Amino acid sequence: MKIKKECLDAIIESAKKMHPKEFLAFLAVRRKKDTIEEFIILPQMIYGKRSSSFNLALLPSDKSVVGTAHSHPSGNYFPSSEDLFSFRKSGRIHIIIAYPYNEKNWKAYDSMGKEIFLEVV
Repeated sequence: MKIKKECLDAIIESAKKMHPKEFLAFLAVRRKKDTIEEFIILPQMIYGKRSSSFNLALLPSDKSVVGTAHSHPSGNYFPSSEDLFSFRKSGRIHIIIAYPYNEKNWKAYDSMGKEIFLEVV
């Protein structure tokens, strides 16, 4: 899988703006099914200092959503037990971006929490 640089940059900027609260969004593909091109912010999302939450019923019903992106204000980009639980029900690719939110402080994971390579294009 790949992610457009513009999308990753927007995730980084969104995480910075939400700090010290967690940022959370859904990753979506459009024309190219192997490339994440945008993120979606759902209505009624709740952002907190240690966690964020969402209502899965508000996700688009098409197959464009492939996972999530969220920030860890603590600076740790490893998935928590809550992250792992969420990963299993919300897609196959998940990005965690850690403070100080830049191109070097993020990791991608599969739905089981295993680190994966996500090419930036």
